[in-house]
Amino acid sequence: MAEPLIAQRRFYLTFVIYWVIWTIIQTSLLQWYGLEGKIALADSVVTYVLLALFCVTVCNILTYYEPTRDLLLFLIILAAIATGVWGVTDKALLQWLVYRDGLHGELLTKSVPVRFCIAFLHIGWMIIITLFWKRIESEREDQTRRHDLEKMSREAELYKLRQQLQPHFLFNSLNSINALIRSQPTEARKMVHQLSEFLRGTLKREENQMISLDEELQHLRLYLDIEKVRFGHRLKTTFDTLDDTLVCKVPPLVLQPLMENAIKFGLYGTTGEVTIGLRTRLIDHYLVAAIKNPFDPEMQLQDHSGTGFGLKSIRRRLYLLYGRDDLMEINQEKNLFVVIFRIPQPYD
Repeated sequence: MAEPLIAQRRFYLTFVIYWVIWTIIQTSLLQWYGLEGKIALADSVVTYVLLALFCVTVCNILTYYEPTRDLLLFLIILAAIATGVWGVTDKALLQWLVYRDGLHGELLTKSVPVRFCIAFLHIGWMIIITLFWKRIESEREDQTRRHDLEKMSREAELYKLRQQLQPHFLFNSLNSINALIRSQPTEARKMVHQLSEFLRGTLKREENQMISLDEELQHLRLYLDIEKVRFGHRLKTTFDTLDDTLVCKVPPLVLQPLMENAIKFGLYGTTGEVTIGLRTRLIDHYLVAAIKNPFDPEMQLQDHSGTGFGLKSIRRRLYLLYGRDDLMEINQEKNLFVVIFRIPQPYD
């Protein structure tokens, strides 16, 4: 709010200084032609105050009306008419206010063509400035409007992605609960309770675009408790997180889809114990997180290729939030699958 006000004040100050300079120039010229100082100053003040008012009037006309056809012809005619009306009015005012005794009237008459040309150039120059300023303001408004539309579109897409992530996890959890109802009813009830707590926490995070890594890890542990009910002793997780990373800001629900992907490709198709690791470091104002899980390439290709929804959604979210597509990478080395992503952190 302050910046437009400052810019407006600067514009008015520049406008006043511009006409003061021309008043001084004309006063000096009239004195050089033999007019007394007071008469020359009065002549210049009347001339340029009136001319400034005419320029403001013409600029206001262009502010509210600008033809789409024959613009150049319209501007020339407008400048000529304004100059003509100004010339008649200026001469009448000078004869009434400055040259009442008839002295130096000849100089006034002879200077009319020069005054007309100067006034025409001033009015034309103000017209050009007004049109140029209008173009800048129009482009600025269009840019602001496009920015707002892009922001709204990004926010809508981010919201859609978050809404897609929840049902994606919910369907998997409900299928697991269904499988446990007959064989392990106690574990099924426990899983329902944990799922309820997890979803309640998710709803609280919907309003926050960024949360601390510590909050995200607490939410992630709720999710892992649910998964451990499904897989029992087979699922092991390790967290290697330094204290300085816990205060870093991350988008909510950025780790859970990646951990879900690691569990899916690490445990499905296997019968033994599987360890999934999470490691976080703060490097050059980036939170660098890596999730590692073992996998069997042949087994995954045969039975569980999946759609990669979790990885695609996180990559898309990072792009929408930061405008970069280099914040996430996927590495496969022998039987190890590693997803690494980087979250920019503000400078202190």
